[in-house]
Amino acid sequence: MTKDHRELQRQICFLFYVSSKEVIKQYTLHLKKYNLTYTGYITLIAFGDDEILNIKQLGTRIYLNSGTLTPLIKKLVSKGLIEKCRDAEDERNLKLSLTPAGKALKHELQHVSQLVAQDMKIDHEDAETLRRILNRFVKQNFPHRLSHPPQ
Repeated sequence: MTKDHRELQRQICFLFYVSSKEVIKQYTLHLKKYNLTYTGYITLIAFGDDEILNIKQLGTRIYLNSGTLTPLIKKLVSKGLIEKCRDAEDERNLKLSLTPAGKALKHELQHVSQLVAQDMKIDHEDAETLRRILNRFVKQNFPHRLSHPPQ
């Protein structure tokens, strides 16, 4: 291993990048049979079963801006997984909710994160430690982005 390569391996940003990329790749493998992308998956699981969100609330919850979220929502609406309607009190406000098919798929997808955890070969204790560290990192560094802080 060269000095430059070791230096790269010491960069926490690089480790975040590699980890994120590889974990999302594993999710993608499991989501393929549902014809769903990782961003589609996190969008579905961001909703409570009977929850209604506006675009800003959803974007804040899953860390996506409206430019990224709008085509994603359009795709999920066309698949019959999300429905949108205008707020009766304010026509400018678009309300989003899961359709019955979206709720059913969300429940069917509950096992995917466990499959990915198995793929990653991380034991439960290390996974919980990593989750705690990352939650603290997100809360400390991005509190303005959190509508529902991670548990």
